[in-house]
Amino acid sequence: MRVRRWGTALTLLLTATALPATGLGTATAAPARTSPRPLPLARHFDNRAVSDNSTPGAADFDGAGRSLSAQDLAAAGWSPGNALTLDGTRLGLPRTPPGAPDNVVADGHAVAVRGRGEALTFLVAGTGGTAAGTGTVHYRDGSRSGYELTAPDWRSGPLSTKAVALPHLNAPDGQSAGPARLYAVTVPLRAGREVASVVLPTADESAGALHVFAMAVRDTGRRTGSWAASTAGYRAVGPWTDRTLRLVVHSGAGGPRARIRLANTFAGTPVDIGAASIAVRGAGAAADRGPTPLTFGRGRSGTRIAAGAEVFSDPVDFTVPAGADLLVSIHLPGTVAAAPVHQEAAQLSYLSAAGSGDRTADAGGTAFPDTMTVWPFLTGVDVEGGPGSIVALGDSITDGRKSTSGTNRRWPDVLARRFQAQHTLPRYGVLNHGISANRIVTDRYPGDGVSTDTGGVSAQHRLERDVLAQPSVRTVVVFEGINDVRWGTSSDEVIAGLRAIARRAHERGVRVVAATIAPCEGYPDCTPAVEARRQAVNAFLRADAGAVFDATLDFDAVVRDPQRPQRMLPAYDSGDHLHPGDAGLKALGESVDLRKLLPGRR
Repeated sequence: MRVRRWGTALTLLLTATALPATGLGTATAAPARTSPRPLPLARHFDNRAVSDNSTPGAADFDGAGRSLSAQDLAAAGWSPGNALTLDGTRLGLPRTPPGAPDNVVADGHAVAVRGRGEALTFLVAGTGGTAAGTGTVHYRDGSRSGYELTAPDWRSGPLSTKAVALPHLNAPDGQSAGPARLYAVTVPLRAGREVASVVLPTADESAGALHVFAMAVRDTGRRTGSWAASTAGYRAVGPWTDRTLRLVVHSGAGGPRARIRLANTFAGTPVDIGAASIAVRGAGAAADRGPTPLTFGRGRSGTRIAAGAEVFSDPVDFTVPAGADLLVSIHLPGTVAAAPVHQEAAQLSYLSAAGSGDRTADAGGTAFPDTMTVWPFLTGVDVEGGPGSIVALGDSITDGRKSTSGTNRRWPDVLARRFQAQHTLPRYGVLNHGISANRIVTDRYPGDGVSTDTGGVSAQHRLERDVLAQPSVRTVVVFEGINDVRWGTSSDEVIAGLRAIARRAHERGVRVVAATIAPCEGYPDCTPAVEARRQAVNAFLRADAGAVFDATLDFDAVVRDPQRPQRMLPAYDSGDHLHPGDAGLKALGESVDLRKLLPGRR
């Protein structure tokens, strides 16, 4: 077994020393192997999932002779031995060549895993249907905890939560159309305890087979999120060839060292990053001084982000001031025709001319003649140390639609400034993970492929990526549901979705605060039936009394017109009767009792 430290996480590197397969042509696991001590995961491999297109019969993932294409995986950046970051966890892909054992069908195997963190991530898939089971985590102090692991089916599982989707299936008689899918699934660990080993779930002959390719402990580290945005969709751009993006973002929390997070969410192919830098903004696209270069993977100036994965830059000595505009510059050396984006940036960013090359070191702004109103690839700026992060999970009202562009007047911005301006409570970072048009229950964007829809996957489907994997997350504020009730989702379904978000967050030790849904009378589709559903959800939230959530915020009461409660107060209305304007967003941010957001309070 070889274990390598990646930042603060410990990742199990999968070697090619797998035990012989249980027999080509079956996905059924052999009886659980017993050992006086846990073994590296690769020592348990008993199934062949990947074949070369030239010998498609050399693997049998599902017991019917079908397998994943090694060429498709390579085209996605998922080659043997690559290390990928998925939902904040560094996972080592199996090093085995096509046609060799590369995964284990879970059946009570004891796996040696080391690390201390808040979660354990598995790279999995089910065959023969969704597969699920209960396993055990053993800690170095002798304690243990149980976990439930569910692996969606590799053919029919949801695209919106997949780690990667591949276009083909291999079989002995050749190749056919896919897609085929793999999933990153994360389960909670006991806080502060070091993992010693993990027992995989026991096989259930009445259900699908649960295949495990990789696993590692996730540790978001002792960092605080200063700025963040959610990937809302995957849309056509440019094409951009040999250009530099100069993205303008606004910090919340400050700190003496920084790193950025770049994501290739929803993509089907890798993207190359030639160079990157960070600076405090001067005016327009100009920095107030020379930008600080960023590196990746312990000193490399560039990196490749595999399909569906993300990368973190190495921490750098760069002081992030609280409440300041930053410039994050990213050189794209190749041609980029589609990109993961946050669509409603409410901020002007910049783009160098076609073929202008690496301009990440430019202090001036003359090399950036073009502008954009989206944030491609960039999903976070973190600072070292600090008390941790509060995440605002929401829709267009949280996203700041109808706020004044470039002025940072979204209600999470107001909340961030309030935390930084006081010294009585911890000065948390506030991360805005609002997506315009987003819903709790259903996906707007399907989660795969180039699309003009940038409403994101549902709050439930993005919860792991946008909340639980954020740096040292302490509290999530859920302010969402108006789009669900406007589009016919029943109040019972919305309430069930809110309950599921609270349960999953509580399993990770995250405090959950829910906000009532604001009124929308006057917006074209806000009918009396919509109002009835909205009132039903709000009645549930007001009556909760701590049964589901740790606290509630009555945002409805803050912005409604006392003379006509089903509509917004005109002074707070942006004019469309759905979105508050600057004054309404300020009222929301200032209405929050900061003590309600503190972890450990109820």
